[in-house]
Amino acid sequence: MNNHKEINILKIERTILKLSNVVKELAVFMHNNQLFALIYPNFQEAKECKIIRLENEIKWYAVELYNIKAPKDQKIKGYQIVQTPLPKNDKGEVKRSELERFMKEEALRSKNLEAEPKDKVYQSIKLFLSTLTAEPITPLSHLELDLHLDSLNYIELFTFIENCFGVDIDEAQFSQMLILNALCKYVNEKKQKITISDINWKTILNEKISFDLNYSPLPIMIYKTFFLPLYKIYFSLKVSGFENFPKQPCIIAPSHQSMLDGFILAAALPYDVLKKTFFLAYQAVFGTKIMRPVIQNSQTILINVNKDLKASMQKSTLPLKSGQNLVVFPEGARSRDRELLEFKKFFAILSIELDIPVVPVVLDGTFEAMPAGKIFPRPAPVIIKYLDPIYPKGLSYDELVSKVKEAIHKEMIKHPLYR
Repeated sequence: MNNHKEINILKIERTILKLSNVVKELAVFMHNNQLFALIYPNFQEAKECKIIRLENEIKWYAVELYNIKAPKDQKIKGYQIVQTPLPKNDKGEVKRSELERFMKEEALRSKNLEAEPKDKVYQSIKLFLSTLTAEPITPLSHLELDLHLDSLNYIELFTFIENCFGVDIDEAQFSQMLILNALCKYVNEKKQKITISDINWKTILNEKISFDLNYSPLPIMIYKTFFLPLYKIYFSLKVSGFENFPKQPCIIAPSHQSMLDGFILAAALPYDVLKKTFFLAYQAVFGTKIMRPVIQNSQTILINVNKDLKASMQKSTLPLKSGQNLVVFPEGARSRDRELLEFKKFFAILSIELDIPVVPVVLDGTFEAMPAGKIFPRPAPVIIKYLDPIYPKGLSYDELVSKVKEAIHKEMIKHPLYR
């Protein structure tokens, strides 16, 4: 980056700080010849907002929200979330000359050995956590920022604590004790028993849940009939691979480039597939008053990454158990540069534990039609191609995730819509 001296670092920092209340301190600097950010969160604000996916919140609603509108040479290419305030001088200004050293020290902080409790609760939870993460585990480990646990890991942890200690933890409580020591102290105070047992996803998914699926085949059939011709004209939409849908229920797993994706996919599915297909959507995006009528008439299940994690996962099984299909976007978020994001294993767990095939879907061109940050789509060619189904028998979660992502990636490389 030859022109980095011309970049107004302070302006970038002020912009990002205005975007998110959970970013307390921020320092942007050149690291490995690219713009990098050190971020100290507002942990108190996160607690008050009951946020348990703090890194997720900062990534998508601070860093990436800034990157959407930032010029190419002013985008944040990497960041590190730290748990201690940034180094400052007597005037309260960040000591930029010390940022590289500070970053290295922070990376080592969580790996420092500390005196560990010897009680059964701590040792049992630590042992269980070691099956979820390869990171060093200490009493002061932050479950997300140090151990890198995700929503699925939290479900496993909640279930383990409930089964072994008789302590039912909800997300609101959990958001107040994301440090291992605090969690173990709470469990010790509330425990009803100590009976260490194994847990698995099959057991979790088969637990009974009180939730009724909202069937609405007629509205979505009308939607398809009216909008598919419009999409074909406006986006020059081309759809292929209809023969790849299996006769049994399946998980439909598309790539994700735009807010348009769910709407276009719903119109592009064959009638006989669409009428028995449910969609997953985020509560934060589609749970608003404006979107409520759409959700109530589109066979959609809302999920929340900061609340009711386990229930969200269990609700997702109901269509598949009822002989219906389920649309899951494996990336969990829209691509910001049309490159595939990391695929989450959510869909793979459903597929393997329920023995349901996955149909990978190339949904390409919507990034150009309506990239993140735009509110109205522009005409641009869009294609949808349903690929050969992938059956889960004999595969691990990671293997299935890899196969689905590889199938989509290979097709996009082999037949690129945009070079």
